[in-house]
Amino acid sequence: MITFLDFYQNPVELSFEDHPFSQRPLHVWVIAVYEGKWLLTRHKQRGYEFPGGKVEQGETAEEAARREVMEETGGRIDEMHYIGQYRVRGRGDTVIKNIYFAKIAALEKHLAVDETDGAFLFERLPKRLEQNKQYSFMMKDRVLPETLRVLAERRLV
Repeated sequence: MITFLDFYQNPVELSFEDHPFSQRPLHVWVIAVYEGKWLLTRHKQRGYEFPGGKVEQGETAEEAARREVMEETGGRIDEMHYIGQYRVRGRGDTVIKNIYFAKIAALEKHLAVDETDGAFLFERLPKRLEQNKQYSFMMKDRVLPETLRVLAERRLV
């Protein structure tokens, strides 16, 4: 288990074990690649980030991950792996989020939605993300670099 403070100084617990905090988390985050490039979306308020969001009623976390990727980027997932889970103890509530890694089979035509501007492909992620104002706060704590480390260890990227 890795513990740290997030961008807003909330305590975070990150684990790459099998669902350590909840079997039915209410949020998902998907580290996605398409044709060897990182697939991100641009949230209209937060900036560039990997797709994700809330699990809807009657939906599994995996179903939510697939839906969120499609809604935010037009990406159709070919292969998806559960990677880990993290818990953020915020001032108002606690958020538990599954982390997935997905390989995208195709990008379908996608119109911008209320929250995002659609799909953006990046050859590489910039160094010093925590200082880059174009990127969401979700990209600026230890969840992303630790997840990328695990993806490399598991030879997924």
